[in-house]
Amino acid sequence: MDIFDRLKAAATDDWNSYVDHAFVRQMGAGTLPQSAFQTYLVQDYLFLIQFARAWALAAYKSRTPADIRAAQAGLAAILDETDLHVRLCARWGLSQEDIESAPEHQATVAYTRYVLDCGAAGDLLELHVALAPCVIGYAEIGNNLTPNGIAALADHPYREWIGEYAGEVYQGVAAAARKHLDELAARSMTEQRFDELVAVFAKASRLEAEFWQMGLDSAQA
Repeated sequence: MDIFDRLKAAATDDWNSYVDHAFVRQMGAGTLPQSAFQTYLVQDYLFLIQFARAWALAAYKSRTPADIRAAQAGLAAILDETDLHVRLCARWGLSQEDIESAPEHQATVAYTRYVLDCGAAGDLLELHVALAPCVIGYAEIGNNLTPNGIAALADHPYREWIGEYAGEVYQGVAAAARKHLDELAARSMTEQRFDELVAVFAKASRLEAEFWQMGLDSAQA
């Protein structure tokens, strides 16, 4: 197993609470309330702004050109990802300025600042472990929601979002992030440190689950 599989195996319950959350299941079934998705999408845009900062921090924490290039690629992918959010929100009459002026929910603040804190206080490996549930997890969710391929989604109400993360481009981003995480672990992880990294991974996974829950709760308010 690579380091990502080891982390998932050591934090199974937390991981499953994220990738198999009711928000994800309802999205896959096409029954997710649109209001929940709208709230999530606006908050996820704000979330990505902070994650872009985390990738910039990864570049600062890097000591080799290869690590800096990996951070640069991650930052570029995050900024490209925001285009999807702007495009979808425009269909509801929300401009980019509307999205950026929205207040951050507590779940957004909790998760993004946790990742930034891991990067500020820890090393490059710890930061990438904190980033992994989001970066690699969305690719896993995209695959899980397209068992018969993207084309089979037909007129699914969330086809564009699911297709973005199940698509070849994002799957490549996640695969590169996973490979880089394994390279970092090979360089700087000791077995004594593994438990500490599991705690970071588990916490980030729980915060992802809480982010989904924020979207669901907004539809019931």
